[in-house]
Order: sequence, then C-alpha cells, then structure tokens
Amino acid sequence: MITVLIGILISNARLNDMNARLGELRSHMDTRFNDVDRRFNDVDRRFTENERNMDRRFDDMKETWRSELHRVEEVLDARLKHLEER
Repeated sequence: MITVLIGILISNARLNDMNARLGELRSHMDTRFNDVDRRFNDVDRRFTENERNMDRRFDDMKETWRSELHRVEEVLDARLKHLEER
C-alpha cells in the first residue's frame, strides 16, 4: 500500500511539473503571438499612413494640373481673341 501511495505521489508530482511546463509554454506562445500581432499592427499603420500620403499627393497633383490647365486655357483664349480681332 505504501508503494502505491508513493507511486501516486510521484506521478502527481510529475503531472504538476508537466502542467507547470505547459503553462510556461502557453505564456511564451502568448508573448510571441502578441509580438507578431504588434508587428502586424505596425505594418498596417504604415500602410494606412502611406495610403494617406499618396492620396494627399494625388490631390496636390490634381490641383496643380487644374491651375496649369486654367492658365493654358487663358492663353488660348487670349490668342483666339487676338486672331478674331484681325
């Protein structure tokens, strides 16, 4: 009977050790997954920031083209008016 009790206690101790190791592994995996999640969030933030910058640059280019086309239109109108006066 004492042999059985000693066997049960040793087995129980091993199970507790295994449980502790699994808990450590789970904690380590959670840390790693949190790091990966943080890195993905950083990449997503950078993509969003780059998208905003590109949108702003396209809007700036649109405004530049509008002003240049308006200037060309004024020049053409002036030349046409000059030709019509002849």
